[in-house]
Amino acid sequence: MLPKNKKQAGAATLGKKIEKGHLHPLTSIHKEIIEIFASLDFEIAEGPEMETEYYNFDALNIPGDHPARDMWDTFWIKEPKNFVLRTHTSPVQVRYMEKHKPPFRIIAPGRCYRYEATDASHETTFNQVEGLMIGKNITLANLKGFLTLFMKKLYGEDVKFRWQPSFFPFVEPGLELLMSCTICKGKGCPVCKETGWIEIIPCGMVHPQVLKNVNLDPQEWQGFAFGMGLDRIAMMKYKIDDIRLFYSSDLRFLKQF
Repeated sequence: MLPKNKKQAGAATLGKKIEKGHLHPLTSIHKEIIEIFASLDFEIAEGPEMETEYYNFDALNIPGDHPARDMWDTFWIKEPKNFVLRTHTSPVQVRYMEKHKPPFRIIAPGRCYRYEATDASHETTFNQVEGLMIGKNITLANLKGFLTLFMKKLYGEDVKFRWQPSFFPFVEPGLELLMSCTICKGKGCPVCKETGWIEIIPCGMVHPQVLKNVNLDPQEWQGFAFGMGLDRIAMMKYKIDDIRLFYSSDLRFLKQF
């Protein structure tokens, strides 16, 4: 039907206003983390999501008969054999060390996969940011200094966190940085398993065997490594009580950011 007058004709050509989009919260936190580490002179490194068994496990001091293999519930690829969907971004460390001469400091953001049940703080597909610094005379104090600075830049000067010893085959000694749960304010909830604390950043000094696997002399070179689940970091930043919300595509949730 034709418009009856010029006013109607003009209105008909305007169309509907298109609503502006915005960044997904995981994208926002990803950008913020990269900016923080870039300010600390860390470069970005990348690697394949479908990884060989060697890079995902063996080169990281996790051979086939190692009980630590059970720590990673793995998606195995039928063809080609001996390939997996990477369970962490740690293989990027090995690939980078094979091709570059120290000293260097890198972060490796990327998607990871684990064959496990989902709950409020676990997903089968998640995002991780791996960090690695190799040089001479690098100590545990350097690791704690960098991660303390990172936590304060991301969460503010008043952030509450603590360290505890832990075991990971590719570092020695191994630590975990635990953060006071921002959802329950340390009182205990399903996300923090009622403890008031949530594991944020597994880390430690690079194991000498890992350095030997990439032809670096551990008597000459030392370094630290860490890996953080970007999704869990975002949960604490935005006070989200269920990791599955990030992947729900629910616009009611996404429009809050």
